[in-house]
Amino acid sequence: MADRKKKRRQADPDSDSESETLPFKKLLKPDSTILSSLKALATASSTAGTSSAANPVTLSSLSLSDTCREVTDLPLSSVQSHIETLALSLAKSILAGNGFSFSVPSRSSANQLYVPELDRIVLKHKASLRPYANVTTVRKTTITTRIMQLIHQLCLKNIHVTKRDLFYTDVKLFQDQTQSDAVLDDVSTILGCTRSSLNVVAAEKGVVVGRLVFSDNGDMIDCTKMGMGGKAIPPNIDRVGDMQSDALFILLVEKDAAYMRLAEDRFYNRFPCIIVTAKGQPDVATRLFLRKMKLELKLPVLALVDSDPYGLKILSVYGCGSKNMSYDSANLTTPDIKWLGIRPSDLDKYKIPEQCRLPMTEQDIKTGKDLLEEDFVKKNPGWVEELNIMVKSKQKAEIQALSSFGFQYLSEVYLPLKLQQKDWL
Repeated sequence: MADRKKKRRQADPDSDSESETLPFKKLLKPDSTILSSLKALATASSTAGTSSAANPVTLSSLSLSDTCREVTDLPLSSVQSHIETLALSLAKSILAGNGFSFSVPSRSSANQLYVPELDRIVLKHKASLRPYANVTTVRKTTITTRIMQLIHQLCLKNIHVTKRDLFYTDVKLFQDQTQSDAVLDDVSTILGCTRSSLNVVAAEKGVVVGRLVFSDNGDMIDCTKMGMGGKAIPPNIDRVGDMQSDALFILLVEKDAAYMRLAEDRFYNRFPCIIVTAKGQPDVATRLFLRKMKLELKLPVLALVDSDPYGLKILSVYGCGSKNMSYDSANLTTPDIKWLGIRPSDLDKYKIPEQCRLPMTEQDIKTGKDLLEEDFVKKNPGWVEELNIMVKSKQKAEIQALSSFGFQYLSEVYLPLKLQQKDWL
């Protein structure tokens, strides 16, 4: 029996042989050294957060040549009052024989502006009329009126519904959920309030795990004890409070697969952090939750996304806002997110095998070139350099490409080495 155990021990690879099979593992310093640099990063982030909170830069404080509009969080009573005031003005217009129409702020790209001082996209002042007595706009005006009516009902009952619930209240009119969703955003801009103020939420999508404790509707949640799946991010940010954490940073992950790997390996115990993902395209709840963590905990945010144009677009939505919801960028954006990986330069730096790299399609290349023209990209020379590498090489790679060196290479070598070298943009 003892001989068999001895043979098994001899068969097991020791740390030296493992270092040979895992590229760059020999470069890793002791965890204590990496933790020291992370503590310095966390301290710097906390100091910067305190300074910016004391001297906030707002849209109104800037002398911009263009007039811009922003929405604010409003209580239900104010939303109800706004809808009733608007309904009265429309009724008066009809009684006066003028019919009725909505003045809808334009959310087109031409009516958006990137403000470098705020590092986010905002909505300019342009608006268009949406008259009922017009064959091209009558249906959309009807949908707008119906959405207003449904929101007013929510105000009276003080309840929340999902966007899907809203769609199913009048399927024949809405026809497709994308139509009701788009008008819902229009209603937010008309009333001048955030979408969450309308009590309409998206279904739960994002998840969080790691060194975070918070209250969800009065119940205390410890995200270190939520298993590998983590805690679903509440769709209503008003339910979230009392955030506490001993983490040194927040790790924002694009893909669910990478998130599961890090959660199962309990990466957050080795390097105290909070891991969050929206499982692809950022949803409103995850963007609100990330911003709340950043501002309340004053922690640095490091992002792990795919090495392709869409990974960078996802990162930019978290940091600078989406063009579709630029009217609410003040509440949805998280400042100073650092791009940790996987970056185009990492493909050669970490010797990602050719069979794990993918050729970029013509659409990928076009998206990459379009991103190079965006002001929020031009502001970051490092982003420009990485995008140029990507477009020139015409190669992309997913986070999972690192699995070619071993399923745990991401958590055992790649991320620790990145953190050790402070290799972020």
